[in-house]
Amino acid sequence: MTGPKLNEKSFVVGERSGTKATAKYVRASASKARVVLDLIRGLDVVSADQVLQFTDRHIARDVRKVLASAVANAVNNDDQDAEELFVVACFADEGPTLKRFRPRARGRASRINKRSCHITVIVARMSDDRIAVIQARQERAGGSAGRGRPQTSAASRRARVERSRKKTSPETAAEEAAIDTATAEAADEQDVVDTTAELAADVETEVAETEAQETETEAIETDVAEAAVEENEDVSTPAEGSASDEAEASRVESEADDEGAV
Repeated sequence: MTGPKLNEKSFVVGERSGTKATAKYVRASASKARVVLDLIRGLDVVSADQVLQFTDRHIARDVRKVLASAVANAVNNDDQDAEELFVVACFADEGPTLKRFRPRARGRASRINKRSCHITVIVARMSDDRIAVIQARQERAGGSAGRGRPQTSAASRRARVERSRKKTSPETAAEEAAIDTATAEAADEQDVVDTTAELAADVETEVAETEAQETETEAIETDVAEAAVEENEDVSTPAEGSASDEAEASRVESEADDEGAV
C-alpha cells in the first residue's frame, strides 16, 4: 500500500495513531461486523466493552475479544493505562469467500457464498480534557468522590476484600459488639427519659383540667346565687300599680260612697 489507510486515523505515511489488534478470517460477513463496530467507534474502552457485552449479535463476541486484545497490547507494549483508552478507529475488511454449491431442480446448482472478514480495532489515549470529563461523570454517578467507591474495577475489588476481612476479624467483631451494646444502652436511657417526660406532661395536663373545672363550677354557683337574690328582691318589693294598690283604692272609694249616702 503506497499511502496511509484512512480508516486507521493515520493521515501521514508512517504515522501511528494508536495500538491495534486484528482478528483475521472471522467466519462472518464484513457488513454484519460493521453494524456492531459502528456502535463502539469513539467510545472509551469501558463503555465499549459494556455495549458489546449486551449487544444481541453473534459477531459482537468476536469484536469484544479484539477490543480486549487491543487494550492488552496498549497496556503491555506501550505502557498505557487501560482506563484512559478509547476506540479511535475500528473497521472490518472483507476476507476470502468460500464458494459452495447446492443442487437444484432439473440438474442445476445454486452458489452458496461463505464469507469471512478481518476485524481491526485501534485504541489510543484520550485527551486530558476528555479524561477529566469522564472522571467527573464517574464521581457524580457514585465514584470515589461520591459514595466512597473506587473508580477502577481492581481498586473496587481490593476495597471489597478489605471490607470482608475487617468483618471477619475478631477484633472488629468485638468492637462492633461493644458499639452495639453502647448504642442499645443509650437508646434505653433515652426511652426512660422520654417516658418520664410524658408522665410529667400528663400530670400537668390533668391538674390544669381540674383547676379549669373548679373555676367553671365556682362561676356557675356564683351566677345561680346572684339570680336567686334578684328573684327574692322582686318578690318582697311590690311594684307600683299592683293588685294590692287597686284593692286599697276600691276600699277607700266604697267608704266614701257610704259616708255620702249617710
